[in-house]
Amino acid sequence: MKRSSRARTAATMSVGALSLALITGCGGDTDAKDTKNTADKPSAPAATAKALGAAELEKLIIGKADLKGYDVKPAGAAQQIVPSKDALTVKDAACEPLAYVLTGFAPGDESAYVNRVATQAAPTSAPSAGSDEDLDAAMDLLGSTITIVSLSSYDGDGAQRTMKAVKDAVTTSCASGFTLAAKGQETQRFTKVTAGKSTGSGDESIAYTVNGKTDEGETQVNAEVVRHGSTVATYYSLNLAALSGKKADISIPAEIVTAQEAKLK
Repeated sequence: MKRSSRARTAATMSVGALSLALITGCGGDTDAKDTKNTADKPSAPAATAKALGAAELEKLIIGKADLKGYDVKPAGAAQQIVPSKDALTVKDAACEPLAYVLTGFAPGDESAYVNRVATQAAPTSAPSAGSDEDLDAAMDLLGSTITIVSLSSYDGDGAQRTMKAVKDAVTTSCASGFTLAAKGQETQRFTKVTAGKSTGSGDESIAYTVNGKTDEGETQVNAEVVRHGSTVATYYSLNLAALSGKKADISIPAEIVTAQEAKLK
């Protein structure tokens, strides 16, 4: 069957598109959750908390062996498009933590930071290059959920202050939305932020849904932030099938959160 050039272009997109997925209007519809779930549990005194280094975080972040049915890789390709937080401009400073999570960065002023991109694994069969079966496999992958996971660590009460900033942004400061732009990209206006039901536990957690406008209409994406002592885990999921205007489930896969939390206990 003959395929359109648009389909073939979409099928060859790299993970480098992830960091700008929201900015360029790549997102899918999902059911918004209207209840907040934050858990506050006793933890080590903030004054004595020591940040983990990047090497330690590398040992703690999920890998391919931790997630059956997923490909897990560093988000380096995505960071080439948005290389640092300095490349982002958020009109309201109070909303910066939310914008950072949605672009694969740590939500606070971290001491160390690592991230991964977890994608539902492609079919194991290997059709001949250029065949319809090969293209179908690529399009199936585009229709799967892609999740950016990050771990960041903080000295003293930095992790607690980061969580407070995220919670305040979700529940108060940024409820009516915010504006985000990256160098060389069009400004994107998000119209609403609402608290959601967290799938994580940790010492405290919060999930949120962001609404925005695209050429295809209104879109929603989900993110989640969970604190484990002096370390903060973030999760953000999207589905590239929405590039073609299709409705896609971009809820954060619970198995990814479960696998990451198991490594942080």
